[in-house]
Amino acid sequence: MISASVEIQVPFHDVDMMNVVWHGHYAKYLEIARCALLDKIEYNYNEMKASGYAWPVIDLHIRYPGPACFGETVSVTATLAEWVDRLHIRYEIRNASGKRITRATTTMVAVDMSTQSMCYESPQILIDKVEAHL
Repeated sequence: MISASVEIQVPFHDVDMMNVVWHGHYAKYLEIARCALLDKIEYNYNEMKASGYAWPVIDLHIRYPGPACFGETVSVTATLAEWVDRLHIRYEIRNASGKRITRATTTMVAVDMSTQSMCYESPQILIDKVEAHL
C-alpha cells in the first residue's frame, strides 16, 4: 500500500469553546494528508488538471472515537486503498501517544474536463502513476 503522513499542530482557530477540534475541520486535515499522498505518487491536483481530469470527492465518512485538542500535534496518515475505478483513500488520525482518534475514508472519481463527464474507470495516467510506486 502507498501511504503518506503529515503532522499537524491543532491551531486555536480550529477548536470550539471546549478546546476540542470542531468536527468540520477534520476534512481539512484529511485534505492535507491527501495532498501529501498525491504528491508521493506524482499526481497532485495540478498534474490532474494538466492530464485533463478533475477528481471531486463524492463521498466522505468520518468516525470520531476521540478528540483532538488545541495545541496538540496529531499525525494524519492517508493510505491509497483503491485506484482502478476510483480513488478510495483511508485515513487515520493519531495523537502524540499513538492513540487513534479519528478514522475516515474519501472516494474521488475522475471527471473528463473536456466533456464534464464522470469516468467509470480511472484514466490510465493514474494507473501508471500508482503502479510506478508499488
